[in-house]
Amino acid sequence: MQKPHSVWVAYGAGGVVGSIRHDEHGYAVTMAGAPEPLGTFPTMEIAKSALHSRMTPGSDWPSFTQH
Repeated sequence: MQKPHSVWVAYGAGGVVGSIRHDEHGYAVTMAGAPEPLGTFPTMEIAKSALHSRMTPGSDWPSFTQH
């Protein structure tokens, strides 16, 4: 497995909700506790939207911190 170029952790009101990993294939979104990414997206903004859409309905937009 290739090492990601960048990793962002998404934080919601209750703590970590997921992560986004960027590599040469795009931006892979993984929800907290999930064994596999839910998908790889072409841009960071689309990846952020995909992650938010999988959160509990009505959740505020998460904050993203690069690690």
